[in-house]
Amino acid sequence: MSVCAPDAVLSVSGIGKTYAQPVLAGIDLTLMRGEVLALTGENGAGKSTLSKIIGGLVTPTTGQMQFQGQDYRPGSRAQAEALGIRMVMQELNLLPTLSVAENLFLDNLPGKGGWISRKQLRKAAIEAMAHVGLDAIDPDTLVGELGIGHQQMVEIARNLIGHCHVLILDEPTAMLTAREVEMLFEQITRLQARGVSIIYISHRLEELARVAQRIAVLRDGNLVCVEPMANYSSEQLVTLMVGRELGEHIDMGTRKIGAPVLTVKGLTRADKVRDVSFEVRAGEIFGISGLIGAGRTELLRLIFGADIADSGTIALGAPAQVINVRSPVDAVGHGIALITEDRKGEGLLLTQSIGANIALGNMPGISSAGFVDNDGENALAQRQIDAMRIRSSGPAQLVSELSGGNQQKVVIGRWLERDCSVLLFDEPTRGIDVGAKFDIYNLLGELTRQGKALVVVSSDLRELMLICDRIGVLSAGSLIDTFDRDSWTQDELLAAAFAGYQKRDAPLFEAALGDLP
Repeated sequence: MSVCAPDAVLSVSGIGKTYAQPVLAGIDLTLMRGEVLALTGENGAGKSTLSKIIGGLVTPTTGQMQFQGQDYRPGSRAQAEALGIRMVMQELNLLPTLSVAENLFLDNLPGKGGWISRKQLRKAAIEAMAHVGLDAIDPDTLVGELGIGHQQMVEIARNLIGHCHVLILDEPTAMLTAREVEMLFEQITRLQARGVSIIYISHRLEELARVAQRIAVLRDGNLVCVEPMANYSSEQLVTLMVGRELGEHIDMGTRKIGAPVLTVKGLTRADKVRDVSFEVRAGEIFGISGLIGAGRTELLRLIFGADIADSGTIALGAPAQVINVRSPVDAVGHGIALITEDRKGEGLLLTQSIGANIALGNMPGISSAGFVDNDGENALAQRQIDAMRIRSSGPAQLVSELSGGNQQKVVIGRWLERDCSVLLFDEPTRGIDVGAKFDIYNLLGELTRQGKALVVVSSDLRELMLICDRIGVLSAGSLIDTFDRDSWTQDELLAAAFAGYQKRDAPLFEAALGDLP
């Protein structure tokens, strides 16, 4: 049996987990008191599985754990939390129909005789929210009315209430603004000073260098490195994660950019999207940049018919033929696809198989008289599994068991079967590791070689500069400028992102400074 080092709060020894196939094997790891241990690796490497084992959500197939020198075998998340081991997962554990205060103290609502003391609840919530910089939010606000970034901060605040010895943060900054990230880092420093140990899971290597003392790298379910963070550069860590070197350039292959396929003119919806016009040509990747709240997602939703525009037109082909898009059904019928930023909430049926998810948008080809041809569904799914290198045991595996990167590939695979001419990608690599990102980039290159027109929204400016032929910059709902690959600079793109706020008014501009991706 593993024995904890004198300053160790947690140790795992020989931890392994097997589902349809092994996902973890022989993991030995020690977490010291008051340290931040970075845990990274490609999607599917086993990071989330290991953290869920520690957090009591998954039972290991092999191995043992010790917590504070005692055997540790949590039977549930509640048992782990009772001991002070908390986990903030990518999938938020909040009830949208309850207030922020009620979510924070759902398991321990203050009161007497079955009556809740709203005064005490509000006071306690304000104190808890202040720890993560949510002072400006009314604790009586329904969680469902908050943006996804603020919901993430509420989830973090909930896990800091009460005694906490070990805090597991799984991709905590994926949906946060720059200001919220800084608040989180400040809180991490305070927690360390109190002796709290933190396992910080992230693909953002620049963040790991800021907050972590040691780094553990997983690859294909095996632990390949546990070293001081200062010993490795980002490039060396990437090589450890993927088993090969990845450069800062990508060859998108020989492409021929043709005539316009998508033409948007004067698209407007309230103050979210203001008189936006642009065109995207066959074989082109058109990037959309801007600050959070600039209207990027709202623009894609208008083109896809998920929201209805107040004015403006959408046209396809050359010469441009205006089409009527009043719903996503209309958009799909015209060959327009949207790969949403919220793949778990809007893009996938997590309780269904890979086959069922890919078939979802392709029923006419695999069904007859209301009955699904199972062989046809499996063949369709296997075609995409092979083409996109989806790590899985086969078409029957549940999507919920896949890593984030492989889940994203399932969403994309569904649309590739429909052979759409225009594909809208909203944050296609959010929460995906470096190796999987390059797989997605290569896929985008292949789509352009087929003559597809691609629109890509991303908060990562470096990503857009890496893969796009042109970049349009949204600011305060307006398209400020469009830059060609040979003419843009990062400074010019950032200046354009702020320009709309400067024109509107100075106070709004100052608020936007904190939202720089």
